[in-house]
Amino acid sequence: MRTNKNINPKQIILLLFIAMVGFSGCKKYLDINQNPNNPDSADPNLLLPTVQAAMGQIVGNAFQVYGGIWAQYWTQSPNSSQYKTIDQYNLANTAFDRPWLTIYRNSLVNSEAIINSTLPSTEYTKGIAYLMKAYTVQVTTDAFGDIPVAEAVNYTLYPAPHYQKQEVVYDSIFKFIDKGVALLNVTASVSPGSQDVVFAGNTTQWKAFANTLKLKAYLRLAYVNPTKASAGIAALYATGPAFLTTDAAIKYLTIGGNENPLYNEMVALSKTQNLVASSTAVDNYVRNNDTRVLKFYDPIAGGDQTKITAIPQGSYSANAGAVVSVPAGLVGANPLNAASATAPVKFFSAAESYFLQAEAVARGYATGDINGLYTKGIAASFAATGNPADAAAYTAAAPDGLLALTSAVSVEDKVKAIITQKYYALNGTQGFEAWTDYRRTGFPTFLVTSAASQLGAGRMPQRMLYPSSEALSNSNFPGNIPLYTPVWWAAKK
Repeated sequence: MRTNKNINPKQIILLLFIAMVGFSGCKKYLDINQNPNNPDSADPNLLLPTVQAAMGQIVGNAFQVYGGIWAQYWTQSPNSSQYKTIDQYNLANTAFDRPWLTIYRNSLVNSEAIINSTLPSTEYTKGIAYLMKAYTVQVTTDAFGDIPVAEAVNYTLYPAPHYQKQEVVYDSIFKFIDKGVALLNVTASVSPGSQDVVFAGNTTQWKAFANTLKLKAYLRLAYVNPTKASAGIAALYATGPAFLTTDAAIKYLTIGGNENPLYNEMVALSKTQNLVASSTAVDNYVRNNDTRVLKFYDPIAGGDQTKITAIPQGSYSANAGAVVSVPAGLVGANPLNAASATAPVKFFSAAESYFLQAEAVARGYATGDINGLYTKGIAASFAATGNPADAAAYTAAAPDGLLALTSAVSVEDKVKAIITQKYYALNGTQGFEAWTDYRRTGFPTFLVTSAASQLGAGRMPQRMLYPSSEALSNSNFPGNIPLYTPVWWAAKK
């Protein structure tokens, strides 16, 4: 599988700056409605890596932890305490100040500065900025629901930006994608080259990114507005789109400040291992005789190296002192494994792309070889974990393998097979996406309520909380919404 170009030394200072806006670093309140970066006159090509690195920080660190725990790949270690409140579903609004700050004052502010630049021959960079803006806005609205978009980053005109309904936000996402693709089709532009830390300025790959993002966004609407989802995907397929066949990711270095952001977080926490294997995921890998389990987690040192030791979700108190398997260096979540430093952060994985296409076919929104797409998704995941030779046997024999799809009669059963298999593929690198798919579809069906839950009544997290900074600084703040309240598109009956 193709890997991305490494961040070059010229970008180190920029990424060091982004790394400072961490998940659990300084809790000092900062008003997002003031712009400290003053990027208005900066070269768009120099701003582009700040946009990408900011979102790498979000999906590779803060949202990776929330998603990884709430999708039940990981649970809080019984021998530490950093993420107990996440496993308890008992969070304060202040927990989301830093992610919100990074999204709005780094990713979106700098995306807008690129888009509004008057420097000539920067259409490709602006096109990428629009696509990163679309991606950022989707991640943000999927996390929080209604958010500011139209008035979000013009701090002079809109010191208190209004929140827009999630349905309107999604309309904006589609518009940003279309604007980005139009700019990528300009023939006289100059490539940003290595300043693009995802695809090194490859416009063909960015167009595939755009198509894959649009497909994902329309599939989000499958339960809340199937007519719009179907029409949008039909129109997309009418263009003969190419979708991603490689990861859209940032690959990190071992140079200080440029390591994987979750690894950096853990190093800052004195290399304390707070995340351990959850039996929710591990038991189902084992049930399927899935060799990927030994790639996503490390066996206990000195123990059976063919076995992963896990604990039930949220059972850290009942297992005090227990030795539990930890996430492998492959996913950047083991501070004692040097491989974690260079683990990539994936905006999209090739496996996800294939499973998105398979879901579109399953729902009748597109035509294609559903079995072939499903099989390619599995193969891409096995290849990404370093054991491609195991994919064929797994596909043929695993209970949740190809048989789960071919034996499905109803559309919903087909979707269940696809999302469940997608869940297995997203472990450790796309936890937020796995949790989001669960909120949207209810699949996989084997997730359980955390033993540490303080929500009561079998409730599960359905959104992130608005940050306290918004309540304090934005006079148009719409008010707090409980963690268990579904977002707009989570309308499955």
